[in-house]
Amino acid sequence: MKKNIFKILFLSLILTNLGFIMDADPKEPSMLMRFVEFFAMTGTIFLLISLVYFLATFTYKKILKKTV
Repeated sequence: MKKNIFKILFLSLILTNLGFIMDADPKEPSMLMRFVEFFAMTGTIFLLISLVYFLATFTYKKILKKTV
């Protein structure tokens, strides 16, 4: 389980980096605000991906348990 969480965190960091590179908005002058936006977006993506992943695995295991 720990390995899955690290994979999800790594994926969310990659997606956040790609999003910030592709972003065409003018950059915020404050470095503190840039870091806050980066970590907030990483946390949001991490929560969304982990929610979908763990709900899907939980549902898959429940379905397998009922059919056996």
